[in-house]
Amino acid sequence: MPRSEASWGEAWAGPGRDRGFVTAEAAVALPVLVMFTMALVWVVLAASAQIRCVDAARTGARALARQEPRGAALAAARRAAPRGARIDVSRAGDLVLVTVRARASGPGPLGVNLSARAVAEAEETAGVT
Repeated sequence: MPRSEASWGEAWAGPGRDRGFVTAEAAVALPVLVMFTMALVWVVLAASAQIRCVDAARTGARALARQEPRGAALAAARRAAPRGARIDVSRAGDLVLVTVRARASGPGPLGVNLSARAVAEAEETAGVT
């Protein structure tokens, strides 16, 4: 069939003609995939920091409830807490309350404030009626 009789679609549908489209799609898809992967990593790191805050609060509350010295209990909580966490300890009657606050850094202004609180009954009062 002479070239002049071919339809317009057949004339442009030769092998290798859509390579430019694949390149353009990849140029758009790759940055989106990279951003999505970075977001997933950030979420996992923030969740990990939250879990460490919970563990630190529980560790501190248990140590204080067992009548360990305040410094030793705070040191145990700090070891379990994320870097730069603030640990507050208080007592309300028979209960020991430990609050751990930390900031999970993120890209730009996307950092999140994390917090966990644990309460334990002091051993000296446990079981007393």
